Amino acid sequence: MPMDPRHAILFEPVRIGPKTLPNRFYQVPHASGFGTRRPRAQAAFRGVRAEGGWGGVCVEYAPVSPDSDEIPAVAANIWADGDGPALALTAAAIHAHGALAGLELVHGGAGSANGSSRLPRIAPSQAASGVQWGGLAKEMTRDDIGRVQRDWVSAARRACDAGFDIVYVYGAHGYLLSQFFSPQTNHRTDGYGGSLANRGRFWLETLAAVRDKVGGECAIATRVTVHGDPGVPGAAGLPGIEVEEMLALVAMADELVDLWDVTVGAWPDDSGTSRYFPEGHQRPWTHRVREATAKPVVAVGRYTSPDLMAEIIRTGAVDLIGSARQAIADPFLPRKVAEGRLDEIRECTGSNICILREETFRQIGCAQNATAGEEYRRGWHPEIFGPTSDDRPVLVVGGGPAGMECAVVLGKRGFTAVHLAEAQAELGGRLRWIRRLPTLGDWGRIVDWRRVQLSQLTAVQVITGCRLTRRDVLQYGASVVVVATGSSWRGDGVQPGHPAPMPGADSRAPHVLTPEQVCAGQRPPGRRVIVYDTDGYFMGPALAELLAAEGFDVTVATVYPVLSPVSDETLEGETLRAHLHRAGVGVCHGVTVTAVDSSAVHGVDRYGDPWTAECDGVVLVTQQVSQDALYRELTADPSALEQAGIAAVHLVGDAVAPRLISEAVFDGHRLGREIDRADAGLPALWRSERPNPAGPAPRR
Repeated sequence: MPMDPRHAILFEPVRIGPKTLPNRFYQVPHASGFGTRRPRAQAAFRGVRAEGGWGGVCVEYAPVSPDSDEIPAVAANIWADGDGPALALTAAAIHAHGALAGLELVHGGAGSANGSSRLPRIAPSQAASGVQWGGLAKEMTRDDIGRVQRDWVSAARRACDAGFDIVYVYGAHGYLLSQFFSPQTNHRTDGYGGSLANRGRFWLETLAAVRDKVGGECAIATRVTVHGDPGVPGAAGLPGIEVEEMLALVAMADELVDLWDVTVGAWPDDSGTSRYFPEGHQRPWTHRVREATAKPVVAVGRYTSPDLMAEIIRTGAVDLIGSARQAIADPFLPRKVAEGRLDEIRECTGSNICILREETFRQIGCAQNATAGEEYRRGWHPEIFGPTSDDRPVLVVGGGPAGMECAVVLGKRGFTAVHLAEAQAELGGRLRWIRRLPTLGDWGRIVDWRRVQLSQLTAVQVITGCRLTRRDVLQYGASVVVVATGSSWRGDGVQPGHPAPMPGADSRAPHVLTPEQVCAGQRPPGRRVIVYDTDGYFMGPALAELLAAEGFDVTVATVYPVLSPVSDETLEGETLRAHLHRAGVGVCHGVTVTAVDSSAVHGVDRYGDPWTAECDGVVLVTQQVSQDALYRELTADPSALEQAGIAAVHLVGDAVAPRLISEAVFDGHRLGREIDRADAGLPALWRSERPNPAGPAPRR
């Protein structure tokens, strides 16, 4: 289909200093877990986004000095001469598709870990540096200031020599430049402290030095933070920087900058999840930067709608549509907009699983796009699927995330006869009802995108309302069977560390409920409800909010020191806890429920002392169990499989082991890619990046 004329504005070129972006789609800097440690994975990951049409593609933060060591976090270090060649692979991969390559030069200051370098952290003022890892930072001398600025210039030179078109003097999210600018972290009395001009001096001098060195070759960008929603914990980012002062800095530095990259508040605010932040929530603050500059401005907003993107550009408030998470979810969004394939856009769920995976596992991933982070090591491409010569009919049993993903991949690979059978009347598995819980509606995009894909694959037949038994499968006529029957929540109180059923816990009793029962409409007999949560993520809080909104008196009892610790890894922990507090939900931390009766739950607190809470009902969010009975029945009789002509039976998703939805999608995708391998039940080995064994020996 041709592009909608309304979207043509998104494909206009934009001049930034000595460079020209081919369009208005700009993948802003964001972490990947690859840095300079895995340069081929980095190059493949960014290169696919350039191939997908993003006009600017940036690499994650690149520390400019050894005393900005981020280990255990993985960064794109640029302080040594050997760092440039590693990053040159990425610049070349981006250029191969006509995009500009950007690198985010940064110094963390008081926020740096320095666990590997063992150098002292540095800060504008020691007293305001904050205690981290048992110590304070060193207050920077004039020599330190000059040395860091020279490091920045050297890093910019290395970046330019490596082929990067855009170099950042990064000042957002509480890093060193912001620490100098904030009166709460800068208590200096010399020329770098006190007045706004003095607090901004380090920033402006660094910009000027970098511009003087590479400004004729590279575009100079800087990233700033402009306040945020005061109702969000930590939203102001670095305390003490108000929007008016930041706008004054923009005006002072404007002649030194080719591109203003604008963020909001602290990271949990700027990259807020869809549970608590709508698309484009940053606009009231980021769009104010236009008051202080006529230079190109880029701002993010987890934008998934091309109509909204075009509308924002037409306002003139920003010039580029910035994206991190949406570019992860669909690297080919710009090309799909250009080709009028809007129904194929894989919309970001806003779950921040990408952040959890990168920050926790140092390997980026995505709930929507199973290929994210796998471009090099597994050779996966989000839009290209290796064709198959296998013409065996395939039956996928179960239409949840794993089963749907597997069927989509099989169809795109060219399998000619794929049947997807779902027992319920609609596809989606547990997402059918999860998406109806408070704040979780956007997670339904996982189902919606796959439903559209399935409707376009003529070789895939979807059958709903069909619960298949072992006999049905044996008589179906399939040669390969994929069992994707998911998991369910236990109703007997079994929980980690307590493998036996809990006394009194029986979901057949009216006062004991599972998440599925609550979402199917069952309610406890009275208004006092305990939600017992050992899962530690979204389910317990979401059910608590649902019941509280209906007028129940709800308390969440959790084994963890804080409610929903997994949500801290997705940047929403504090927001979630504040949200539930405002909803009237109580919380008891560090308790283990060991027995249930019709009027109370009983257990122990974190110190082992007895603990009891009176209630009229309890919702058990304790442990899930895989629904793998069909797989066990089929594989228990190999002779019956042989007689039925079934050559292979595979188990995927939560039916293997209950886990994050992103991992169930990944499992279904992997099997779809590898199902015609002789040992498809085992994942194919992936490529690893290892240091060169012939490299120089360390000095002693």
